[in-house]
Amino acid sequence: MDERDIFDETRETKKASFACPHCGERNDYDVRWMKRTKKKKPRGGFNERDRAQYEKSRDYMVRIDDMLGCRNNRCRKRFEIPSSQSVVFI
Repeated sequence: MDERDIFDETRETKKASFACPHCGERNDYDVRWMKRTKKKKPRGGFNERDRAQYEKSRDYMVRIDDMLGCRNNRCRKRFEIPSSQSVVFI
C-alpha cells in the first residue's frame, strides 16, 4: 500500500511573512505546500491492516519549500524558513 492509495494530492501556495536574517527586512513570501486529502473510498484490494490505516488517516499538508530568497534588491540572499513546522494536520 502506498500513500497515493489513501490520499489525493494537490499543491497550494500560502502567503507568509518572514524577516531576512541577513538584512532584517520583513516581506511576504509565497510558500508552497502539498495538501493531502483522504479519498472518499479506498481502492479495492486492501487487507485488514490497510483498512485500519485508512480509517485512522487524516488530511494534512506538507511544506515543500525549505529555502526562500530575500526580496530586498540589495540583499537577495537565500535563507531557511525559520519555522520548524513542516507538517500541518487539517
